[in-house]
Amino acid sequence: MEILKITTENLSQYVNTELVFEGHIEFDAKLGWLTFKRIFAKGHVIAAAGTGIKAGTGIKAGEGIEAGTGIEAGTGIEAGWGIKAGTGIEAGWGIKAGEGIKAGWGIEAGWGIEAGTGIEAGTGIEAGTGIEAGTVISVKLRIFAGLVIWRNPEPQELEIRCRKLTSGEVAYGKLIEAGKDEASNA
Repeated sequence: MEILKITTENLSQYVNTELVFEGHIEFDAKLGWLTFKRIFAKGHVIAAAGTGIKAGTGIKAGEGIEAGTGIEAGTGIEAGWGIKAGTGIEAGWGIKAGEGIKAGWGIEAGWGIEAGTGIEAGTGIEAGTGIEAGTVISVKLRIFAGLVIWRNPEPQELEIRCRKLTSGEVAYGKLIEAGKDEASNA
């Protein structure tokens, strides 16, 4: 698969555009926060240390998304494999990964967060609807699910589903671990 390499030399032709590529997109280190209208790659999207990516209408990769700094999208973030950021991951809508989601700081989504395997955040996890992980969820502080400010959340929007919560606490939502149905602070 072809690789589109974004460097300081060619950066100006891509920033603030719809970055659509049929292969992999890779960003050099230390480019700072880069803003795009949208990012779409059939392969992976990787930003080296010191580079963060923001997209107004979303980031989607057929494989994984990884940023040395952070990942931020006005709408959704979706990857066929995993999503990983050195600092935080934030999406106006949902975050979905075929495998795991990992952030050095927090993970925040306006709608739901879904990962095929685990979800791990340095501080907290927050989602407007539900949070679902195929295996484990691990956070250093707190988890919030079902934060809807204009109406009362539906019961399924409060659900945090995983095999096991290994660290952190559910501050708001309902924890459902591997077949158990135990409410936590809902």
